Amino acid sequence: MNFKNILAIVAISASTAIVSVWGYGKYVERQFAGVQEPGKLPVNYAGFFGDKAAPGTAVDFTAAATSATPAVVHIKTRTKAKQVSNSQRQRNPFADLFGGDDAFGDFFGGPRVIPEQRASGSGVIITDDGYIVTNNHVVDGADEINVTMPNKKSYKATVIGSDPSSDIAVIKIEGKGFPYLVYGNSDEVKLGQWVLAIGYPLNLDVTVTAGIVSAKSRSIGINGQQSNSPVESFIQTDAAVNPGNSGGALINTNGELIGINSAIASPTGSYAGYSYAIPVNMAKKIVTDIVKFGTVQRAYIGINYAGENISDEAKKQLEKEIGVAYKEGEGVYVTGVPEGGAAANAGLKKGDIITKVNGANVTNGPELQEQVARYKPGDKISLVYKRGGSENTVSLTLKNKAGNTDVVKVSGIMEQLGGDLENVDKKTATANEIAGGVLVKKIGSGLLKNTKMQEGFIITSVNQQEIKNMDDLKTALVAAKGGSVRLEGIYPGYNGTYAYPLNLKSE
Repeated sequence: MNFKNILAIVAISASTAIVSVWGYGKYVERQFAGVQEPGKLPVNYAGFFGDKAAPGTAVDFTAAATSATPAVVHIKTRTKAKQVSNSQRQRNPFADLFGGDDAFGDFFGGPRVIPEQRASGSGVIITDDGYIVTNNHVVDGADEINVTMPNKKSYKATVIGSDPSSDIAVIKIEGKGFPYLVYGNSDEVKLGQWVLAIGYPLNLDVTVTAGIVSAKSRSIGINGQQSNSPVESFIQTDAAVNPGNSGGALINTNGELIGINSAIASPTGSYAGYSYAIPVNMAKKIVTDIVKFGTVQRAYIGINYAGENISDEAKKQLEKEIGVAYKEGEGVYVTGVPEGGAAANAGLKKGDIITKVNGANVTNGPELQEQVARYKPGDKISLVYKRGGSENTVSLTLKNKAGNTDVVKVSGIMEQLGGDLENVDKKTATANEIAGGVLVKKIGSGLLKNTKMQEGFIITSVNQQEIKNMDDLKTALVAAKGGSVRLEGIYPGYNGTYAYPLNLKSE
């Protein structure tokens, strides 16, 4: 073998090694997209080891605040002006008193234009490649999302996915080497523990406030405003939180993320003593699902259960229905077990009292929700429950809402329509004197099948908002947020405009 052959072999070996290392690097990069690597610390934690203060010594928040603030961002959103019909908008209760626009809109009976909306909130960077967790209500319906770092650098952001039930959303900015917050353990949070809330309240620059944990597993009914299946188990604190803090960080004195600030309890809309954060142990599972699947893989035990803080009259009625005495705080009282669910298959019955999920104590509905929200359909868990004074343990396999263990894939609004749609060509538009539209070439098995629409129909407006192309149609349907819409349009060669009501699927 001559010297040239040896050089060729060495060159080929070197290039193969380089390609292999590059390929493996890309594989690892995909594996950890949107997920924190265990044991790895971002640069913003340099020099801070999170040493806890000794008992009896003063607590110093400076190290935690210094490490965390670089990873909490200001989110600004813009929603374009939209034309809506009277049936879409909620009536302003003050319009009749003050002669506002809503009163004139009803008088003339025409469509109205909702002006451009601008809003702001906060977000938490969770990976060095720009994944950010925030609240769903911060970015819901936004046409543009801008993220500003504490160092004043700004980025355009895209929505990766959202979960109205828990009020969690994931957005992303492009780049590498971003500071991020390390996940803590919300199960270890104790009443009376010091915590810091970080965000951008009232359009101020990054702001840090301190307080203590005043309660855990709180349900305040706020997520029911954006979902038919709300999940709530908030950490309650007295750290000052105001409008604009939504989506920001709740951290411990070690600088670890333990919650996502989400709501306040206030008669005025501003801070009045209590704020609420989504526990990080629940949030990070939801975030992982959104990044991996585009939607949350939500698991269900398959039971109905009693609520909290019920009146004496409701308590008597409940005891009559389930056949056992009700003691608040003893566990989760099962009031029904639908057939085919995980609980029914495992033998649970009405009147059982669930006390533990995989070894974790549960004393009420929010605690049960928080524990189950950490698992996905197909996972096996153990339940401890009381029946007739005896304690029993059972293993069950969680199911999804459809009653099976399949992975739920995200379904776009256009896919829900179930039709073969395309933009109208210019020739057809000109011949029919329309600015554009969406042609329904074929009606499949989706929502369009529920209407009396015929193939060949051209959609020209949705709720009196002009539709010129597929993008316009998608925007209008998304803006409807799962409610009812009115599709209007024409059939080429026929006179008149035709209208079809359509109920979109909501969560």
